[in-house]
Amino acid sequence: MQTSSPARHLAIVASEVANQAATLVRSAMGRAELAGTKTTPTDIVTTTDIASEELVRRELLDRCPGSSIVGEELADEVGGNTIGWIVDPIDGTVNFLYDLPVVSVSIAARIDDTVVAGAVADVIRGDLFAAAMGEGATLNGHPVQIGREAPLSQSLIGTGFSYEARVRSEQANIVSRLLPASRDIRCMGSAALNLCWVSCGRLDGYYEQGTKLYDYAAAALIASEAGATVELPSDNTISLVAGSRPQIFGELRALIDPPD
Repeated sequence: MQTSSPARHLAIVASEVANQAATLVRSAMGRAELAGTKTTPTDIVTTTDIASEELVRRELLDRCPGSSIVGEELADEVGGNTIGWIVDPIDGTVNFLYDLPVVSVSIAARIDDTVVAGAVADVIRGDLFAAAMGEGATLNGHPVQIGREAPLSQSLIGTGFSYEARVRSEQANIVSRLLPASRDIRCMGSAALNLCWVSCGRLDGYYEQGTKLYDYAAAALIASEAGATVELPSDNTISLVAGSRPQIFGELRALIDPPD
């Protein structure tokens, strides 16, 4: 990437810091220590989540002084300029706890209220996905685009589930509609990586309800810049994030939330 636009510069910063945090997280794989729980007993935070976010915040403020930061684990920081950062220090904390290899670090940048850049670092594989608004998406520095054309019946779909048992019941109903209509469904535990995998054709689509801004902000831009159709919670009333190849999006969306 060249530094010819503000969005591209912020994408470079996000990429560098995400890689640094991924190195920290990778060094702690297999040695996770619980620090507590959040919304439910299954919604956990580890000491590495906190250490990763502290590192990310230090590095971002060093590179872009005066920025605001919204993160998953620490209190919001309000800066004095128009740049804001949205940070998920470990997306896939349950996987991290169990030493499962689907864990990422996600950093998005926005100017005013618009996300203009983002990076997602795959902790185990070492992949780095990045995008700047209007300039396309990359995987390890190379341009990336969504996968081959195929109907929903030949499409692999990723999803995730709520920490709340009540919500999971309805999510099971969605799976019961979608599973027979698709090639198969995968639940791998990182919303950010699922959307990034749509961007490069490792998944044909992804959907999940109840994710937070820091889970999807960077990856949604990456998927969109790679040519995916993306819908965010601000576009619907069911707290849904969805992204797929344009060819299957309408059918996928109708199965997730059938019209009355």
